[in-house]
Amino acid sequence: MNMVRIILLALIALNLLFFVSPLLANSSDKKDDIKSFLQERDREIKALVGPKGTTHTDEQREKLKDIINNVMDYASMAEYALQSTFDELSSEQRREFIDIFSTIVRDQSLNSLDIYRADVEYREIRVNESTATVETIAILENVRTPVTYELKTKGDSWVITDMSIDNVSTAESYRRSFQNIIRRRGYDALLTSLKRRADA
Repeated sequence: MNMVRIILLALIALNLLFFVSPLLANSSDKKDDIKSFLQERDREIKALVGPKGTTHTDEQREKLKDIINNVMDYASMAEYALQSTFDELSSEQRREFIDIFSTIVRDQSLNSLDIYRADVEYREIRVNESTATVETIAILENVRTPVTYELKTKGDSWVITDMSIDNVSTAESYRRSFQNIIRRRGYDALLTSLKRRADA
């Protein structure tokens, strides 16, 4: 399975937009609310995607991008991927990198709309104060793929900091890829490469 397909499959259940106050009474309440919201957002995405062959307007495609991607904590993922290089960047450089990084992921998220028609089983939700792990199974064309999400609270919302597909961490994959380029060619070369992808 190529990286684009992995990313797309990971995004099929990214339905965690601005939900569940971290101040809920107990872990059980949080789990119930997380599951309910996941299912609600999954239905919203499927309704917008529609059946195979549906034509979408530019406005609908942008709305899909928002629903799918606005739950990602791109800043946390960028910091993890860049490692010590992130600390060396100015605030302006960090914002530039995060903007480019998020643009690439957003654009890739609609490369194959069929992927969002997959059925999603919510297997287990574990909550530990300000963090949570959500284990799901994505079922597409009779193929069952485990997808696990790592979340943390940000303000009064939950955001996704990592996704693992078949036990392969998306954040870790970005880290290895980016660090390889930085070691061989430097940060500027990485940024130039990502800019080309974002502008393509």
